[in-house]
Amino acid sequence: MMKKAFLFMLWYLVWCLLAWPPSMQHMIIGIFVASFVSLMTNDMFSGKPLDTRLNPARYMWFLYYVAVFAWECFKANIDVAYRVLHPDLPIKPGTIRVKTSLKSDAGLTFLANSVTLTPGTTSVDIDRDKGLIYIHMLYISDSYDKDSMKLKVVDKFEKILRRIFE
Repeated sequence: MMKKAFLFMLWYLVWCLLAWPPSMQHMIIGIFVASFVSLMTNDMFSGKPLDTRLNPARYMWFLYYVAVFAWECFKANIDVAYRVLHPDLPIKPGTIRVKTSLKSDAGLTFLANSVTLTPGTTSVDIDRDKGLIYIHMLYISDSYDKDSMKLKVVDKFEKILRRIFE
């Protein structure tokens, strides 16, 4: 029950910050929105004890992850734009399998969404039992090692996400 109350308070605080300046109408609507979001996200956040979720180091790693993601996204945008503007550059699309060691639902979701949000790549499927993510790419470079099934950018994301979610 403590976890549910904590989640409600967290989402209500987020609502109040987003609906600033406060009004009575926003506060009442916020109660309903925070209740709904708490119910929907309870399973995602209830896997770990409360004291591990409140670890400040995890939040620092998350800020670092945002910076790394922004940089990788910027590089991917430049690459895709360059390929569009220079049609002589090779485009070798395909779907690859990438091995991941992430086990938590939140970690896998973040990894798959980060890949999808990076231009030129889309997460197609996750095989949780085998620890595989299937990714469709605009250009499959030679840096993809089929033996280790690791993609450099996914490997960067995974190392940071492991510190945040596991």
